[in-house]
Amino acid sequence: MATPVVEVADLHKSFERAEVLRGVSFRLDKGETLVVMGGSGSGKTVLLRHVAGLVRPDAGEVCVFGRNIERLSEEELLPIRRRMGYVFQGAALFDSLSVHDNVAFPLREHTSLSEREIHERAVHVLSLVGLGEDVLPLLPSELSGGMRKRVGIARALVIEPELMLFDEPTAGLDPTNSRMVGELILELKRGPCDTSIVVTHDVELARTVADRLAILMDGRFAVVGRADEVMTSGEPAVQAFLAGEAR
Repeated sequence: MATPVVEVADLHKSFERAEVLRGVSFRLDKGETLVVMGGSGSGKTVLLRHVAGLVRPDAGEVCVFGRNIERLSEEELLPIRRRMGYVFQGAALFDSLSVHDNVAFPLREHTSLSEREIHERAVHVLSLVGLGEDVLPLLPSELSGGMRKRVGIARALVIEPELMLFDEPTAGLDPTNSRMVGELILELKRGPCDTSIVVTHDVELARTVADRLAILMDGRFAVVGRADEVMTSGEPAVQAFLAGEAR
C-alpha cells in the first residue's frame, strides 16, 4: 500500500484546559479529497493547522509526506510546507499589496525565480481560478468576497503544491460564489493538485467535492467514510448534524 500523504494518529490538543481534539485519527491518500465537517468551535481549523505544522499536539502523531512533523523545528518544517498550499478562511491577503504581489509573495520568499518567471506563473494561476490580468494591479479592498477567495486560492497554488488545505473556503460567500468555489476545487483535483483536506460547515460544498467525509463532534470523529455513505448514515447524531440541528 502506498504511503499516505497525511496520517494522523490519536491526536489530542487542549487550550487552557479546554480539550478541543480528543484522539482524532485518519489517513489521506494521494488523489483524495477529505472533507472535515463539524460545528462552530469543534476543532476543525485546529486539526488543519496541525497538518500544516502551525500547531503542535499535546499527544499523538502527525505524519505528512511520510515524515512525522509534530516535533520538527520551523526550519525543518519549511521544505514540507513548500509542498502544501493553505487557503485561509478569510483569504488572509496582504491589504497593502496588489493582487499580483499577493500571488507572487510565496515565490519571492521561497524560490529564486526571476521576476519575469514569477509574473508568468502569477498570471497562469490566476487564470486557473478564473481571473484575468486586469485584476493584477488591484488591491484586496477593490475585490468582491468571491474574488478575494479566488486570489487566496491562486496564492496557495502558485508554489505548485502536492497537497491543498482549505479552511472554510465558502465562509461569508453567497450561494453563487459558494458554488463557484466548489466547482473550482473539483477543477483543481482534475489538474494542478489532486489531494486536499477541506474544512467546512457547508453541506452543499461537502456533497460537491468530498471523496471521504469526516464529522467532528466532541473532539472526535463521529464518523469517517465515503461521502455518500456518511450522507445516508443512520447514525442519529450524524443526521442531526447534517440537517443543521447540531451546528
